[in-house]
Parts: sequence; structure tokens; C-alpha cells
Amino acid sequence: MSRVVTFGEIMLRLATPGFARFQQAMPGGMQASFAGAEASIAAALAYLGADAAFVTALPANAIADACVADLRSLGVETKHVLRTAAGRLGVYFLEHGANQRGGNVIYDREGSSVAITPANEYDWAAIFAGCEWFVISGITPAISRNAAEVARVAMREAQGRGIKIVCDMNYRTKLWNWEPPLSARELATRTMRELLPMVSVFVGGVSDATAMLGIESSGDLQALARQIAKEFPNLSHAAFTLRDGSTSAAQCFGGALYEAATDALHTAPRHTITQVIDRLGAGDAFTAGLVFSFLQNSDPQTTVAFATAAGCLAHSIEGDYNYSTRSEIEALMQGDGGGRVSR
Repeated sequence: MSRVVTFGEIMLRLATPGFARFQQAMPGGMQASFAGAEASIAAALAYLGADAAFVTALPANAIADACVADLRSLGVETKHVLRTAAGRLGVYFLEHGANQRGGNVIYDREGSSVAITPANEYDWAAIFAGCEWFVISGITPAISRNAAEVARVAMREAQGRGIKIVCDMNYRTKLWNWEPPLSARELATRTMRELLPMVSVFVGGVSDATAMLGIESSGDLQALARQIAKEFPNLSHAAFTLRDGSTSAAQCFGGALYEAATDALHTAPRHTITQVIDRLGAGDAFTAGLVFSFLQNSDPQTTVAFATAAGCLAHSIEGDYNYSTRSEIEALMQGDGGGRVSR
């Protein structure tokens, strides 16, 4: 199976226990794990059996050692993770939503190692050796001006080697603040429009296209995908996560995949989720499922169905990483979603 490389920031995730609010949980215990979009994608791919590598920069300390060890335990290749004297491990704090109350994320990641390490510190030739797919998200260029430049260099290096680039847009309004007085949306739109011409596969929600590309949607998903492909002719596919929710616990999750060469939109059946355990990382699981199916040379309908089932199952797992097996995902694709006990 071909090698997949992902690049971005990994952080320490500190979540309140259960559905406690920050003020209830602190001082007191918080649940610690590691998280980050590209790291989550690499972890999910490795868990499915793919050859996946994650690249980032981390400080040289014991907590970052634990972070790297955690990725390795899942089968993720980490040999190109830089260890730096400057910078820190970013942190994000999570308060889960419940019923009609939405979740809340507080970032503490300014000055992280990956945010300040310049592009020339990475050995791109070694990183991309034997690589067929490169995955990055819109979160990485949002972190800092330097990270946006590193993302640009990484994508240029990948494109120059004929590597297919997947970009999961992941608009984060709290992060795009490194060029005042531009608003988050203005900065995101300008930056991502500079990067998208190098991308082969667009991944996102309808709101991502609106917020980051300035493309308004009429509600016709195929027309939106067609417009994105027209503006960025290097795109072979545009994939969308489709989500509706009545409460934090009750969600409906679906997916669609547009194939530019045939102007065809393929949709997967939506999955009704009545008990969300943790919704963070579901989009990453969708992207990982999409890339894994591309590696299998699956047909478009199978590809979007597999990605959607992977994203659905991620809602049942605490933490950002999707510990769902290929057989579990394929069983859900075939309609086995009753949650029966395997004995």
C-alpha cells in the first residue's frame, strides 16, 4: 500500500470529565489525550492498516516524548518529527456539549514548536520519499504566519513530486488572527485561495466553502462542487461532510463525493446518531476513510460510503482518534448499525 504523509500540529487535549463545565471541573481532574487534525488522520489510517506518517515539530521534553510514543503505538511513522529547543506543545481545552448546550474549545497554542519552526528545518525530500498522498488541513496555515508559509512550501514540495494533495478545510474562526486588521474570514479566504490551486482533493462542509473560499451555496451541493472545481481546475474530487443536529447528542451524519472528470455527485446514506460520545475528530475520520478508500482504488460510491461510515463511528469513541477497524466500518456500510454485542 502506498505511503501517506500528513503534516500539522498535535496538541495536548484536556477535556472536562463527562459533561462538566470548565468551572465545575477546575480545579480538579481533566482527561488528557493528544489531538490534532492531521495527527488524527494519520492515526486513523494507521489503525486501518495503511502506511501513514505524521510530520510536525515538538519540543524536546517528556510530554512530547509521550505524544510521539502514543502515535507510534498506533503504527504511525514519526521519524520525521522534529524536536526543537524553542517552542512548546500546544494545548486545547474541551468542554463537551449536552442537550441544547453546544461544546466549547479554548486554544492555548501560540508559540508552539510547529508554529515557529521554519520550512527549511524540514527534510522534504526524505519526508516525501515513496509518498503518494499528502494530507494537510486548513488549521495548519491558520496557526501562524510562519505555519502558513510552511504549509505552502510543503504543498509545493509535494506537488513538484507528483504527490496528490488532500486538504481538509476545517475552518477555525478562533485561529485566523495573525494578520490584523483582517478578519478571520478575510485572512482564511485569502490564504486558502492561494493554496487550493495545488490541491487534488477538497474536503469540507458547505460552511467551509462559504467561509474560506467565499463561494455562496444555493443549497444545490452538486452546483457548489462544480463551482469549486471550476475555480480550482487541479481538483479531481470534492468531498463533503453533511451534518444536521437537533441537540449535541442527536446528530445526523452523511457524506458526498463529487468527481470532476465525470461531473457526478455520489452520496452516502445518512447515519442517525442518538448518543454522541465525542464528536471531535469525526471529520478527520471521514477524511482518513476517504484517503484509505482511494488507496484501495475503490469506486466513488464505495469511497464515500466508507468515509461516511468511518466518520459516523468516530462519534462513538472518546477522544479525537478513531479506533474503528476496517471490518466495523464495512459492517456499518452494509447496514449493520444496530450495536449488537460481538460474542
